[in-house]
Amino acid sequence: MPVISLTTDFGDLYPASMKAVILGINSEVRIVDITHSIRQAGIREGAFALYSLVPYFPANSVHIGVVDPGVGTSRRALAIKAGDSGSEQFFVGPDNGLLIPAARRLGEMEVYEITNKELTLKSAVSATFHGRDIFAPVGARLSKGLPIELVGHTISDFVDLDFGNFGIDGPFLVGEVIFADSFGNVITNIPDDAVLKFCTFDSNVEVNGRKVPFVRTYGFVGQEEVLALIGSHGFLEIAINKGNAALKFGLKSGDQVVIKVL
Repeated sequence: MPVISLTTDFGDLYPASMKAVILGINSEVRIVDITHSIRQAGIREGAFALYSLVPYFPANSVHIGVVDPGVGTSRRALAIKAGDSGSEQFFVGPDNGLLIPAARRLGEMEVYEITNKELTLKSAVSATFHGRDIFAPVGARLSKGLPIELVGHTISDFVDLDFGNFGIDGPFLVGEVIFADSFGNVITNIPDDAVLKFCTFDSNVEVNGRKVPFVRTYGFVGQEEVLALIGSHGFLEIAINKGNAALKFGLKSGDQVVIKVL
């Protein structure tokens, strides 16, 4: 059974419209909601959500991402094929960087601008809801085996996005927040190999001036105690056992995080 995932900042109501369009084209598809709770216009957060999950999807999965503050403007609509031959996955969404980290994580990419109007919603294309009218129908057709070459032409000047640079300055690791999950865990862009080069588990670090233990998992500290760990996504994470680190530290996406190795 083919799989389509959805990642949006829509909250409720609007994802159902996309699902209705998808099922009207491919009633055999399995739809997986990655999240519809991305912060409004939070492109980097949506990109991270996709990035963190795509390795676990089967070949030929289609990922529709709609965090699209530029909807209805001159920004382009994209379809991407990424991954090794025989295990490719597909991505559909706006040309604002949202899809790029996840696609690049899978390997080689072919990026297409969607220009074939025969593949969009037959009734009309709204200026404000390309998720329903363009991305959902194109994604559904890809899930039925439509060759991606038929969506339009390849491009190389797509909007790129990464999770920013982190730096090492003596005993300091300097990065930024890329995501805060629903538990309030703060995920930074500092990768595990950089952290483990300087820290060992059960040692201590300073996070923005506050001393915290660096441990393997949440239960290794007491309830409501702060900790640092390597999350399942492979980045340094700041958390509170049964608490909310994002609120405690006042951290949100894009904020700087300074880790001092003690």
